[in-house]
Amino acid sequence: MDRDEENYYGKHGEPRKFDPKFRGPIHNRHCTDVICCVIFIVVILGYIALGVVAWVHGDPRKVVYPTDSYGQFCGQRDTLNENKTILFYFNILKCASPVVLINLQCPTTQLCVSKCPDRFATYIDVQASYRYRPDQWNYFRQFCKPGFNNPRKSVAQVLRDEDCPSMIVPSRPFLKRCFPDFSTKNGVLTVANQTTFKDGRGKTRNVTDLREAANGINNVLDARSVGMKIFEDYAISWYWILIGLFIAMMLSLLFLVLLRFTAGVLFWIFIFGVIGIIGYGIWHCYWEYDHLKGIPGSDLTVYDIGFQTDFKVYLQLRQTWLAFMIILCGVEVIIVLMLIFLRNRIRIAIALLKEGSRAIGYIMSTLFYPIITFLLIAICISYWAVTAVFLATSGEPVYKVMANQTLCKYANLTCDPETFNTTNVTKLCPGAQCTFAFYGGESLYHKYIFIFQLANAFVFLWLVNFAIALGQCTLAGAFASYYWAYRKPADIPLWPLFSSFGRAIRYHTGSLAFGALILAIVQLIRVILEYLDHKLKGTQNSFTRFLLCCLKCCFWCLEKFLKFINRNAYIMIAIYGKNFCTSAKEAFFLLMRNVVRVAVLDKVTDFLLFLGKILVAGGVGVLAFFFFTQRIPVFAQEVPVLNYYWVPLLTVIIGSYLVAHGFFSVYAMCVDTLFLCFCEDLERNDGSTAKPYFMSASLHRILGKKKLSPKKA
Repeated sequence: MDRDEENYYGKHGEPRKFDPKFRGPIHNRHCTDVICCVIFIVVILGYIALGVVAWVHGDPRKVVYPTDSYGQFCGQRDTLNENKTILFYFNILKCASPVVLINLQCPTTQLCVSKCPDRFATYIDVQASYRYRPDQWNYFRQFCKPGFNNPRKSVAQVLRDEDCPSMIVPSRPFLKRCFPDFSTKNGVLTVANQTTFKDGRGKTRNVTDLREAANGINNVLDARSVGMKIFEDYAISWYWILIGLFIAMMLSLLFLVLLRFTAGVLFWIFIFGVIGIIGYGIWHCYWEYDHLKGIPGSDLTVYDIGFQTDFKVYLQLRQTWLAFMIILCGVEVIIVLMLIFLRNRIRIAIALLKEGSRAIGYIMSTLFYPIITFLLIAICISYWAVTAVFLATSGEPVYKVMANQTLCKYANLTCDPETFNTTNVTKLCPGAQCTFAFYGGESLYHKYIFIFQLANAFVFLWLVNFAIALGQCTLAGAFASYYWAYRKPADIPLWPLFSSFGRAIRYHTGSLAFGALILAIVQLIRVILEYLDHKLKGTQNSFTRFLLCCLKCCFWCLEKFLKFINRNAYIMIAIYGKNFCTSAKEAFFLLMRNVVRVAVLDKVTDFLLFLGKILVAGGVGVLAFFFFTQRIPVFAQEVPVLNYYWVPLLTVIIGSYLVAHGFFSVYAMCVDTLFLCFCEDLERNDGSTAKPYFMSASLHRILGKKKLSPKKA
């Protein structure tokens, strides 16, 4: 027998006398799951080391700045490209789509420029007129390779060596890259109001040759325009959004307070409403059944008419309405019988909901603990995202041979730009160049970047689950202090939330990390299965798709089960201070011994909290709708002028739902904790003077057992 059980029983198993000084969660604790705690700390230190290594090798500029064909960043300070912030493509016709452009895989020379071209021009025309119109040459050569200023060089050699682009077209910058300035005039695709252009190789082409790129680009540009309008709406309505979220917070608090008085009323109104609706359905089915009597064809059976795509055909049959009526009668009978046989358990569930509202009223600080969990998760997400970006940008510049000739055997092979001109590649493949392709590497570090990304994701999941576990254990300890206080609220310890947080960190970091580890492993497997499913989505192998679907379903169910077990294990840890496995086992068997109560309480709680979320989000949403559409005369002059009124409206509705979810998650944890304490109270105590119940008087009256021992003030 361990130290914790001695609080209830003596060393030899004899019942101990009731201790009126006992105030809930065991204070005489010891560290649990120490090995897992040590492993967790080592993993955190390793995670920090991984971040440091990634920060040393990574360079986020590779994501922020576009890179030219020489591996240099556009717009980088203290370089020749400092004032050249935009990437220009020599021949955009070689680029299949905007995705190719953004991924820097377009097989054409790319240069950093200070601005995009604003006119049509070809190298042939500029070279022919440079003697008497030098201004055109000076404008055109800013889009040539740096240092090139030889208009006398033959056109064939210039295009072969890609010293200059064969043409330029009016463009505008997007994503720091020059894209053709597409527009539509009278339903016709144009570039600078022109439908044709010279390609610089002696041909006149239609701008529809760029349609594949134009469609994607125009959609993205339209999205950018919408994005700017949405940003403007947020900029002028943010304080009204905050007011809406504040109203949602106050409504959530009000709903939790009112649950103490209205939980039973709301539940029974809903139940009798369902019974009434089903009753009306039975009457309507009987009316239809009786109304169709004597109508030709109504006495046919479903088997007689066979399968019909028009469902209305079945509604003309008396058999259909008879089947509906029988089904609804069966559902009605089941609901009534459940209410009759489970009425006492439903009363207990409602009493626990009321008790939860009372407990939160005594420990109001618990309502704001989700802010701490949110901050911890935000830190984890930020660290994971930054580390992932640095890992993704850890590669060195990789250069490849880019040849105009399709039969060049050196095409797409890696090369060294410093020694490329001394090789025989340029002789065998005239016009071939050694240009920047992507970032990568051949070192041991670069070979295992994918493994590091997996490790980054796994530790991230572990830390997030640990932050959630810490919050659940902390809240459970605080609410257990309320339940196990013999005289409420006099015996509730001072600062119960802070004390519970200290106990969880000091003694049970290992146990919380153990539970979080199990959940993180399952979640990582689910992520891998989703990745495989995405990669194999186009496969024709039906068995593979079926197997993946089954695995995804199984691991989803496993994750839900583990979350349920972990949640109750953390409650037992907060109360008795045992290790994770023992707490999980005791919580599981305790719940199984009260499985009907668990099911009833779970559904009643879920319904009332869901109703609360809908009421809060819906109420604030309706108020926001009337406000932003200027339908409230008192505030009509205060409404900001918006591009899309639905932007702040949706933000308020979604934000209100999340605010309500944050408050109600505390309430759900409170009810779950009180329920486990209630079950423990029933099993360990009998209501006698020696072992009185700790439950409230209302719960004791519902049980109808022995009279509560008088609680001395």
